[in-house]
Amino acid sequence: MRWRSAVLLLSAALAASLLSVPAEATPPSAAHASATSRPVSVGPQYDTTHVYVTPGSLRTFVTSWESTFGGTNTAAVLTDVTPTPSRTLSELVLSPVGTLSVFDFQTPIPYPFGVERTGWLTTDLDTAVKSALSAGTDVEVAPFDDPIGKDAVIEFPGGIHTQLYWHTAPPHYAALATVPENRLYVSPYAASAFLRSYLRFTRGHITSDRRKADGAAIGLPGTTYRRIAIDSGFGKTVVTVTDGHLPYPFGREQTGYEVSDLTATLAKARATDATVLWGPVTAQGRDSALVRFPGGYIAEIHDTAPR
Repeated sequence: MRWRSAVLLLSAALAASLLSVPAEATPPSAAHASATSRPVSVGPQYDTTHVYVTPGSLRTFVTSWESTFGGTNTAAVLTDVTPTPSRTLSELVLSPVGTLSVFDFQTPIPYPFGVERTGWLTTDLDTAVKSALSAGTDVEVAPFDDPIGKDAVIEFPGGIHTQLYWHTAPPHYAALATVPENRLYVSPYAASAFLRSYLRFTRGHITSDRRKADGAAIGLPGTTYRRIAIDSGFGKTVVTVTDGHLPYPFGREQTGYEVSDLTATLAKARATDATVLWGPVTAQGRDSALVRFPGGYIAEIHDTAPR
């Protein structure tokens, strides 16, 4: 009978403990979901392409870029933008077709910096990192302080790296004339996992998914590939799903820029020492070309035909 009495006593204690839990208590999982469900994007004019130029070419690059697209730039500053000691000349370029963070490192670049394609401004960095983790990304560089705020680097499935940042004093940039395309290349094996993670974190939606897009757009005329277009609070994204058998320079370009007159834009680029590496070609209902600017940055440029 003693074991039965012990069971009764234990049951009574458990019941009392359950009754003592406040009715409004929130399970930890629900609290975490609430913390990570808020949008963290700010706007595409605050999402910068990270341009790492060859040492000593910062001024030449900025001059060529602004002569091609227009825009303004901040004064170059010598600073440390990584969590471990380094020095770089850093400059922000604000152009009608997209915003660039340009780095001219004076020291070796600490790992893994240089692999991230873009930097996205967030409403709150800690919330953004939690949201990224819940979406299935890796946090490759944990949050760290920089001279004007905080940063972290995340990696989506498929090896796509993005820097998240937050500024102590919120910046205010004019809206873009055209929103650039973040151009990503993934394998068929990683595509599904990448899309699940990317769409969940960015809160984006697929605007088109062409499984037999014209291969001429990636230097492979006469072939087809899968091309996925995504819109989100972080701007536009074009995902190219391929077997990786790509001619140079495809896959090296980071961002695609929309212009009203491709021929005139390429003429301006050539006049300031940029090199047209491929094109122009017509595919997906638009003309496009790949251009290398002084300092080594490669960009896709296309006209304003429908996506």
